[in-house]
Amino acid sequence: MIRTLSALLLSCVIGSTAAVAQSVKLMANTSPPYADQQLPQRGLGVELVEHVFAGSGIDATITIETWSRALEGAQLGVYDGLSSAWYADERAKDLLFSEPYLSSELIILKKRGDNRQYTSLEQLSGRIGVRTDYAYPVDLSANQNLVLVQENHLIQNLLNLVNGKVDYVIGDLRTVNQQLHEYLSGSRHQVSVTGVELPPVARHVAISRSLDGHAEIVAAFNKSLANAKRDGSHLAIVERWDERYQGQ
Repeated sequence: MIRTLSALLLSCVIGSTAAVAQSVKLMANTSPPYADQQLPQRGLGVELVEHVFAGSGIDATITIETWSRALEGAQLGVYDGLSSAWYADERAKDLLFSEPYLSSELIILKKRGDNRQYTSLEQLSGRIGVRTDYAYPVDLSANQNLVLVQENHLIQNLLNLVNGKVDYVIGDLRTVNQQLHEYLSGSRHQVSVTGVELPPVARHVAISRSLDGHAEIVAAFNKSLANAKRDGSHLAIVERWDERYQGQ
């Protein structure tokens, strides 16, 4: 009887372990320098997530798509989740978020000819370029003097700013530096950073709640992330990427 009970308990443990997925299919939206097919290791975010998952024993396959397709695919369970997402309560209904693996600084740009001094969002008045479906940590629509002009990619917003189609652009500092360096190096002098300070945003892996073992996958990622931060490999990757456009 005791042997039979022990065998049943052992089989339950083995079955529970086997239920944890050994591979995940993730999507990332094209957003250099975090995710882009043309970049080394396909970008900072992709390299970090693959590195952390490698330490967890889970094989992560990351496909780079447009943001709308990436988010929809993860929410519907077509893919197992997102490799890079900002937290939002609405998204958390369908997705389980990991601990943040990277922090990003947001800035607001203006045309260099605009000599007004801005220190708060309330002082902005005009058209501001934003990215479609992005979970910004501030409610830009609360300022009734701002008109939000949506584009799929930051480069479109930067071009609109240079060409006078918008008055401001909100963007991730790393992405702004990369885009200006790669595509608008001759126009960098035409834009400047306002004095508006915004809260930083954190990037997470987000796994579909409809996926069996989603909590175990996130827990394994979090554990491996802590190890990568402890052994310095996480910081080494981030610093290498930040140096890529430093001072550009």
